Amino acid sequence: MATRARNATRKADCGAVVVTGVGALSPMGASVEALWAALLDGRSGIRSLEEDWPSDIPVRIGGRVPIDIEAALSAEQNRSQDRVQQLAVLAARQAWTDAGSPEVDPDRLAVVVGSAIGGVQTLLAQHDAMREGGARKLSPFAIPKLIPNGPAAAVGLDLGARAGVHTPVSACASGAEAIALGFDLLRADRADVVVCGGAEASLHPLPMSAFAAMRAVSRRSCAPAEASCPFDKKRDGFVMGEGSGMVVLERASDVRRRAARVRAELAGAGLSADSHHLVQPDPVGDGAARAMTAAMRGAGIGPGEVVHVNAHGTSTPRGDLAEARAIRRALGAAADSVPVSATKSMTGHLLGAAGALEAVITVLSISALLAPPTLNLEDQDDDVDLDVVRWTPRPLRSGTALSNSFGFGGHNVSLALRPVAALAWGQNAA
Repeated sequence: MATRARNATRKADCGAVVVTGVGALSPMGASVEALWAALLDGRSGIRSLEEDWPSDIPVRIGGRVPIDIEAALSAEQNRSQDRVQQLAVLAARQAWTDAGSPEVDPDRLAVVVGSAIGGVQTLLAQHDAMREGGARKLSPFAIPKLIPNGPAAAVGLDLGARAGVHTPVSACASGAEAIALGFDLLRADRADVVVCGGAEASLHPLPMSAFAAMRAVSRRSCAPAEASCPFDKKRDGFVMGEGSGMVVLERASDVRRRAARVRAELAGAGLSADSHHLVQPDPVGDGAARAMTAAMRGAGIGPGEVVHVNAHGTSTPRGDLAEARAIRRALGAAADSVPVSATKSMTGHLLGAAGALEAVITVLSISALLAPPTLNLEDQDDDVDLDVVRWTPRPLRSGTALSNSFGFGGHNVSLALRPVAALAWGQNAA
């Protein structure tokens, strides 16, 4: 009877889901604080890549996380994990600490970490090793390092999560979809705490050259910091980055009982599919608009209550235009007064980690009531009918923000996040 009563109480409390912790490793730095400071300063994390790669690599710029991985992890983790797994573990530890290291039954702790490509560096390095020295040169850790669920598994092992470890793979929407799945796990009462986000570490000649072959990336290697220019007429493709973004999600009722700090409420999540083309977005933005509308519906708000949009904004000619149309389609006339930021102009495109990192950025934006600027926006595309923030941060009014993420295959995810008044939780603002 006691268990039945406990479950009934928990189900009654399942309404509100809140963010209690955030973690980030990005080209801007190895912490949330470094990320936010660089965004507000308008400092790009894109650099020339000086690796000893073949001379015919068409793209030599990217965003690398400035961190000594070996020093940050144990010898076993350095030996047995791909870089993408290591970035995921370190960002998850940050988020866990930021959440106050919740005391939770491991059977009620879940992990959801998405990645678009997974351990590609291990896969390609092991291929080279086998080609040069035969099968005996392969590492016994090769498979666990290269499998797509590796980042989620590594985080789950690090935290001792036993309620489930999940890996959505939805291209560049993976990290955002992971957060949406974490939201669902809490509302379905399958966990009490969920650590979720995305990770990617694909700065390697093969994927970079493959993206160049399909004309998806910028070739402005002579001006790395200026290459990513979302919504600008001169945009010619995205710039690859690496990193990880993580959040800790809990039910508001549980957080209230342990008097923890709350960073934001995850008020809604919308998912849709274009069913239009393998790599090109629906040009009218219908699918993306449906995801945004679903996120607003879940949050119980209308277009006029949206105060900010963190755009997917990759700096590709077709993608940016499709998203601009989607935002206008979803928000209608309200879009005239909604500041839009495209932070990939500074972070680069973290592929499967992008949506999670930008969810972290959105949490920071609505907490500080500041919209980060969009770098390199000098001549806005005439067909981008949006109020894009440029040059300096823009003050925001308090309210709900949308964080958009889209991926090859027509995956669309929009997350609705809003601030929680500190006084409502009986504590000082942090």
